[in-house]
Amino acid sequence: MRKTLKTKIIFVLISLGVGALSAFITKDSMDIFDTVTKPPLAPPAVVFPIVWTILFILMGLGAARVYLKEPGSKALYIYGINLAVNFFWSIIFFNMRAFGFAFIWLLLLIAVVVLMIISFFRIDKLAAYLQLPYLLWLLFAGYLNLFIYLAN
Repeated sequence: MRKTLKTKIIFVLISLGVGALSAFITKDSMDIFDTVTKPPLAPPAVVFPIVWTILFILMGLGAARVYLKEPGSKALYIYGINLAVNFFWSIIFFNMRAFGFAFIWLLLLIAVVVLMIISFFRIDKLAAYLQLPYLLWLLFAGYLNLFIYLAN
């Protein structure tokens, strides 16, 4: 029980740490979201950190479940790739303002997340299900990103 809780905390902190570092690096460029033409369904900026915090927690919990069942699994490498690709999207979009490239990068991230979900599913179904909100959010982010690219 103690090992399980400790493992979950570590994985959640790793996920949140990646998100926090990315947010820290892009914090001075976030104002771009206020100045670009956004699609009709764009949520207010305050929604993004809330949603991303929840998603990073779910990512960490899913990865912890996989780790507890198969510590050296390929699924955990895919999870690591997911975190790296996720980390760089914000930099590409906000800091570089390369909206077209960011959309292509987001498609890569979606593909990696689909692979991650499939690999998690083979080990722990709940771990995979915990990633579905993340995938749905990325699809919505794709809509936002593509619109911003086309409209700006």
